[in-house]
Amino acid sequence: MIFKTDASETQAYLEDTSALRDGHTPGVYIPENQEEALQVLKKAADEKFRLTLSGNGTGTTGGRIPYGDYVLASNKLNRILGVEKHADGTGTARVECGVLLHDLQEEALALGLLYAPDPTESYCFIGATISNNSSGSRSFKYGATRKYVKRLKVALLGGDFLEIKRGDILADDDGILRFTLASGKKMEIAIPNYDMPKTSKHTAGYFSAPNMDLIDLFIGSEGTLGFVLEADLHLIPKPEKIIGVLAYFSDKDDVIRFVDEARERTKKAATPNELSARALEFFDANSLDFLRQKYPNIPAEAKGAIFFEQEVTAASEDELLGEWFDLMEKHHALLDNSWAALSVDEQRAMREFRHSLPVLVNEWLSKQETRKISTDMAVPQAQFQELFNLYETQCQAQKLPYILFGHIGDSHLHLNILPKNMADFHRAKDLYDEFMANALAMGGTISAEHGVGKLKSKYLVNLFGEAGIREMVRIKKIFDPDLMLNVGNLIPKAYLH
Repeated sequence: MIFKTDASETQAYLEDTSALRDGHTPGVYIPENQEEALQVLKKAADEKFRLTLSGNGTGTTGGRIPYGDYVLASNKLNRILGVEKHADGTGTARVECGVLLHDLQEEALALGLLYAPDPTESYCFIGATISNNSSGSRSFKYGATRKYVKRLKVALLGGDFLEIKRGDILADDDGILRFTLASGKKMEIAIPNYDMPKTSKHTAGYFSAPNMDLIDLFIGSEGTLGFVLEADLHLIPKPEKIIGVLAYFSDKDDVIRFVDEARERTKKAATPNELSARALEFFDANSLDFLRQKYPNIPAEAKGAIFFEQEVTAASEDELLGEWFDLMEKHHALLDNSWAALSVDEQRAMREFRHSLPVLVNEWLSKQETRKISTDMAVPQAQFQELFNLYETQCQAQKLPYILFGHIGDSHLHLNILPKNMADFHRAKDLYDEFMANALAMGGTISAEHGVGKLKSKYLVNLFGEAGIREMVRIKKIFDPDLMLNVGNLIPKAYLH
């Protein structure tokens, strides 16, 4: 067991990519195996001290930042315990919680397999992606992390643990989950009594559904119920080839019409040889302006762009590329200026293009006196255009610089408001609250992919109501009766009593 108390060594555990910079801890526990992790959880229960669970610091919502609590870090629990390829071409990976997403993906690809979830930050820990039900651009085709978790080993406060295989423990018709811990202790839980948002992406609050699987209660629970030690993850066959295209448009309405048709054709595709996007990503005119600093060849008349990917074979590539170009032409894309990436090197260059936007934004912000305000809301597809228009008209009316980009295929865009001074910042914060209220009124979610953490916990009440929050507290107390695990994350502190 490694235990750090010196401030120079614990500082690294007091930061993530959020704006929170005032965390503090009396010490950081770094178990070197799963048994040591269980010992820390037993010690915390016996001695009544709080623990904040720590991933790799790539989160955006302050989830791993402690405020006086001890830290339980995942760094050394980083073994890939095995990757197996099955006769049907799929596979299973068994990993510990501190394995890097990048390392798992590389290991899978070497065997002709693919781990489909693809959060933008590939150096996050697998345990954190499970706790957050993470997603990314490929989620348009493949869905979020939840779909790929086949088994979990979860350590509980007190040192007991629970092994759950998907399909083994389902809620009965009365909504009761019954299960047995490793110690032999029998437990039962009534599932949360609230409805989930009807959005294609959502990660905010404990999962609930009729006859739900116990494993899904832990996925997306942000470490408030237990510490994910180990997981079995489903791997799919690696596609033979990918084509990527960056399509520019001179009219924003053409962008929307192109996406609408691409989305519908993707949904209807019955075979791999039909037009079917695995990613549909949007860049607005302001995003393109930022990118022109590094990519001056972006056409001056472009008012928006769509990045899309399609999985192909050698036999289907030409025909499918032709279908995509026909669709682009139909919706008046700037065909001569658009960019098709057909080789591995070209696709690497296109990925660099996509990832350059946040880098350029951060460079701009470093010269300002304040930070950006970012949204992660998503709404049902039918309400998407309304929220899209609201973002644009309100930012323009307030004369606030902004960029709008992201996962348009899932009706989920990231609005980054870029204040130039503190007056702008306070107006942007008020506007964020207005956007949040409007998204919820449209049946949306407060967080489609980044989770709640500490920064957005107050908004969870707006999503589920006080009765819904009390349901979450009830569930938490079953696993954490003294309320000592990841306090401040997800559930507002005011309700933890």
